Amino acid sequence: MTTPEQYSEELYAEDEVLGRVKASIAAAGIQDVSIAPGYGRLLTLLVTTSCTTHALEIGALGGYSGICIARGLVPGGTITSLEISEDNARLAGHNMEEAGFGKNVNYMIGPALESLDQLQAEGKRFDFFFIDADKENYAHYLERAIQLANPGAIIAGDNTLLRGRTLNAEKNGPSVVAMRKFNEMIATDERLLSTFLPAFDGLALALVK
Repeated sequence: MTTPEQYSEELYAEDEVLGRVKASIAAAGIQDVSIAPGYGRLLTLLVTTSCTTHALEIGALGGYSGICIARGLVPGGTITSLEISEDNARLAGHNMEEAGFGKNVNYMIGPALESLDQLQAEGKRFDFFFIDADKENYAHYLERAIQLANPGAIIAGDNTLLRGRTLNAEKNGPSVVAMRKFNEMIATDERLLSTFLPAFDGLALALVK
């Protein structure tokens, strides 16, 4: 039986640019944990409708999500992308350049929390946030995003279901416990207006009041 996710993907033509990104990730021997195609389109839609000028991405991998975000930016908009791996950032930068967005992105290499602290010290503010990095720091990333947000900014967090482990009471590893904390925080924090999308591997969305 066709799943809702499979059905939805069959409605759309293959994205050749993003297909090349995924091929480059495989060729580099990197585990491909890019955002699902349907949620990638959602990122573009959200960035477009929110008229995002400055976006912050936590976790670049091969540039898949970066391209999805860049497609929705206002003309001259920018992405600050935090990535702990220099190799990943180099691959993502190449793919962003190939997609025509090389001038829109700036990579900060190193632990994301340190980069976030630096951005806060510099007084930076952002209109859109995408969190897709190490799961144990998701709650910390969410708090930093709220502090760095312009009013009305949108925050998206990927992999909130962790392939079903979040729902399994017998699974209580560090990443699972951290993701449950993140999900509960984004659902209950009074500074946010939020929702939870259970398709693919789960996506949490919030608007900063």
